[in-house]
Amino acid sequence: MKTDSVKPDIRSLTQEELQRHFALWQEPAYRVAQLLTWLYARRAAHWDEMTNLPKALRARLRETFALRWPELARRQGARDTTQKFLWRLADGALIESVLIPASPSLYGEPSDRHTLCISTQVGCAYGCKFCASGLDGWKRHLLPDEIVNQVLAVERAEAGAGARLINNVVVMGMGEPLANYDNLLRALRILNAPWGGEIGARKITVSTSGLAPQIRQLAAEPLQFRLAISLHGATDKTRSKIMPVNHKYPLKELTAACDFYLRKKGRMITLEYILIAGINDAPPQALPLARLARHLRAKVNLIPYNDVQGLPWRRPDDPVQDAFLAALEREGVSATLRREKGGDIDAACGQLRLKTERELAR
Repeated sequence: MKTDSVKPDIRSLTQEELQRHFALWQEPAYRVAQLLTWLYARRAAHWDEMTNLPKALRARLRETFALRWPELARRQGARDTTQKFLWRLADGALIESVLIPASPSLYGEPSDRHTLCISTQVGCAYGCKFCASGLDGWKRHLLPDEIVNQVLAVERAEAGAGARLINNVVVMGMGEPLANYDNLLRALRILNAPWGGEIGARKITVSTSGLAPQIRQLAAEPLQFRLAISLHGATDKTRSKIMPVNHKYPLKELTAACDFYLRKKGRMITLEYILIAGINDAPPQALPLARLARHLRAKVNLIPYNDVQGLPWRRPDDPVQDAFLAALEREGVSATLRREKGGDIDAACGQLRLKTERELAR
């Protein structure tokens, strides 16, 4: 028998792939629908939960596929009811997901209701100077099931085995999502599918630090996922200072890729802009950001920096944040300032993982 470490996980397979397996096994087609209900509607964590499947079929599934489920290693709750989940994967790696409660919409409808921010990698190789995710380097890509299971495990923890909770998914946790393109897109198709997560494509936002070729690739996908650019600087000088990716894909190339995405999709892009004291928060820096936002017909999401232990960067004072927002609005840009979501729970991406790993090492 194969060990779970070499078996494909069943939540990495599509409905069509499962149908082919069941046809080869001479199982009736309706068994696939039963299995998918257990996997996604009821979020089964063990084969033995699937009580309406024959024991022989469950044994064959167990022999052929893994059914991995993340272990909740740690959980933190914020005063604003934001929840951070630290998951331990089958190989012991730690990743984070953040559940954000109902709030003014950034990516979806008038209220985001429940938004889950998910990770796509263990660590990050892109080395943004202000980010905790890459402080211990990049370890590996997440597999499709490990991406999907973040949504299912949070729903099971928060709403029980059968109730839906997550309305919006933002792919901007640990890692660079578009660097794990194939695994990410398979996971998102599963989360979107009516037999899977049943989350509308327009309720799923993919964020990137600026991988121009993959932005063009995403534009060619038939599903209408939303796109967010982790910009954080609207000039090459500022952006290169804090984001090494800008050396490979400077703003001219990134803007051209976004133009291509807009022509193909016709969907509004969001520009994510973390305000860092003394780096990118002066009102004059709002002017090139406004020009870019108008060019792309984009919305700007201003995010005050969450301090990270061991890094020198700091959050601007509230009046500085307000002045930057006002400068954008005077330029006719649609902008949102999300003042506080989880700042008291090590909310910066990768911070809880880093803290936990260092505690375990000691």
